[in-house]
Amino acid sequence: MRKNFGAKPWLYPLPVLIVAAYDQAGVPNAMNAAWGGLCDADKVMLCLSAGHKTTKNIQATGAFTVSFADADHVIPSDYVGMVSGNREPNKWERSGFHATKSDFVNAPLIDELPVAMECNFIGFNEEGNVIGQIVNVSIDQSVLDGAGQLDLGKFRPIAFDPVHNGYHVLGERVGNAFQDGAALK
Repeated sequence: MRKNFGAKPWLYPLPVLIVAAYDQAGVPNAMNAAWGGLCDADKVMLCLSAGHKTTKNIQATGAFTVSFADADHVIPSDYVGMVSGNREPNKWERSGFHATKSDFVNAPLIDELPVAMECNFIGFNEEGNVIGQIVNVSIDQSVLDGAGQLDLGKFRPIAFDPVHNGYHVLGERVGNAFQDGAALK
């Protein structure tokens, strides 16, 4: 028997996205965005309110990065979602994150988070969501396997559980995409 909960934003897994952008003076800021994802093969959509400092920075500079929080950086990743850059001028420094300017867009890469999408700002959709063109995906070599591909066991991305407000590590392989279903053919 099922229990009904009504309309809830419970999508699983829900990646923990850390969105970063420079302000007009070149100072980095980041925020934790639970609601976002791909909206095409080369585009990302983020549900960010217009009042966020990061949203204003994206509009001003025309670029942003989307890094994926990992198990080793839960505390700073959570912090940038709890504290507003509009009210805390030292938010970036307090987070402990360090920035390296992207070679592809005018936005900071977060050195501590090993996987990032580098995006140019396209605009807002009808609902006000930020739409970005993915220009590059950069991955730190520390989370690559011997073949030079992303190794989820090394990366250990986290997902947000909106029911219990928890973070959980992803990574255990349980099957083979586009292969295992062939057993039912």
